[in-house]
Amino acid sequence: MSGLTPEQAWLRLRAGNERFINGTSQHPNQDSSHRESLVRQQNPFAVIFGCSDSRLAAEIIFDLGLGDAFVVRTAGQVIDLAVLGSIEYSVAALGVPLIVVLGHDNCGAITATKEAVDTGEMPRGYLRNLVERITPSVLASRRDGGQGVNDYMVEHIKQTSARLVETSRVVAEAVEKQQVAVVGLAYRLNEGRAELVSSLGSI
Repeated sequence: MSGLTPEQAWLRLRAGNERFINGTSQHPNQDSSHRESLVRQQNPFAVIFGCSDSRLAAEIIFDLGLGDAFVVRTAGQVIDLAVLGSIEYSVAALGVPLIVVLGHDNCGAITATKEAVDTGEMPRGYLRNLVERITPSVLASRRDGGQGVNDYMVEHIKQTSARLVETSRVVAEAVEKQQVAVVGLAYRLNEGRAELVSSLGSI
């Protein structure tokens, strides 16, 4: 276990992102001695569930090193059973105090969903599965006045965070006991900033 509270974990993550934005990254915990210390155990302080987009490398944008974050990625940060199992493992077995749901602007999966909603034509193959899972977020955002992909992205982060707590009893109980917080972050590709858009639990 990291020994950090959810608030301390969030502050550490935010500080790393500020260093990345300012071009002062420290690249911590990447030396050979630290690598060797992780052979028999890991104590990450956060699990980051983010989009698979190549521009969204979590360890880089939060200036992290080996063993700092347990990272789970799918296109459009879409939840499935493997994602739930991975996040529950990070909470139950590794004791992480912070769960991050990380989306970004100009997301291809959300753009594909917008096109499907606009045209009524679903994509072929397994991309259809992603679109079907993201569609409720797009519709909810439009209902509330959202007008484009980046508005839909923020709503999808909020919906995904809420669904994670609603679906996983392990996560819900940890949040209720104030052992874990769930934060939703929207990453801005141009400036490199991860903005807080939602939070469940105490940070």
